[in-house]
Amino acid sequence: MCNLYNITTSQEAVRQWTRTLRDILGNLEPSIDIYPNQFGPVVRNASDGARELANLRWGMPTPLDRVRGNADSGTTNIRNPQYGHWQQYVGVEHRCVVPVTSFAEPSPTRNDKDPETGGIQRNFWFALNQDRPLFFFAGLWTRWQGVRKVKEGPGDHEVYGFMTTKPNALIAPIHEKAMPVILTTPEETEIWLTAPWSEAKRLQRTAPDDALVIVEKPATQIKVPEQAPPPPRQGSLF
Repeated sequence: MCNLYNITTSQEAVRQWTRTLRDILGNLEPSIDIYPNQFGPVVRNASDGARELANLRWGMPTPLDRVRGNADSGTTNIRNPQYGHWQQYVGVEHRCVVPVTSFAEPSPTRNDKDPETGGIQRNFWFALNQDRPLFFFAGLWTRWQGVRKVKEGPGDHEVYGFMTTKPNALIAPIHEKAMPVILTTPEETEIWLTAPWSEAKRLQRTAPDDALVIVEKPATQIKVPEQAPPPPRQGSLF
């Protein structure tokens, strides 16, 4: 489960990629780590039909039968959009794309923790290449009334999450259950933001094994390549 990602890019780069005309984000820091229940930039279809860059809180409303306690801190990753709870959000009015330049998965090695950060599990970081260029997660967003933190009390929120799918060969040794759905071209982000669900849902697919590389990794005993190995060459049939 991806619960940490980084954005190191400019607002102008996000606007140009997505052809966004309205920017209500404010100032985007040059580099920022985004954690669950914090705010992050997304590009969405606004109610008046305009495409806008906005600042939303990470974590979609959790299905009621899975909420524990007096607050819903949100569901960050959405794996099964066919589940009834998520069907209300798959239309274009609830779709968004989330800008990202790298994302983290925790080390699968037990007790692989960093004492300098108070014993937090160390992470593997993934990007398109070592330069960490811009790409996007395929996301959903909504307006929601409820309690995100007990100390805050009830409130009106705009929240988002992003889709996940089966991991590719690079990510599977680190997180065997899922990887984010990544969009790496303007054409893919356009499909996600505008196409009928019957077409857009096809983007919820595993990224090619060579789509990502590891840009940072902790000291660990697990054998993980810097990039996925190439497929074996097929011998001649003749």
